[in-house]
Amino acid sequence: MNNDLTFTSVDALGTLLAQIADLTKQADAIKDSIKDTASAGGAKVVEGAIFKATYSETNRTVFDKDAFIKVHGADAYAKFTKTTAVFSVKVTSR
Repeated sequence: MNNDLTFTSVDALGTLLAQIADLTKQADAIKDSIKDTASAGGAKVVEGAIFKATYSETNRTVFDKDAFIKVHGADAYAKFTKTTAVFSVKVTSR
């Protein structure tokens, strides 16, 4: 294993992920403010000097796996599922 990768890159990755988490929190707070205002009858479009934010409402349909299994059984559900390998990197502070 390359020690430079272990010590330098992992710390850089952890720092970047922490910064991303902080920025995401800030962005989510601004989005929530826009959503709250627009859903209460306020502006649906907010324009800045560079960017424009547009609020929209849509309906989302989701598949209820548990209800399907109750009605049709786990074997029926298994016929239409597939398993794939997923790889991930988890970073935690020391």
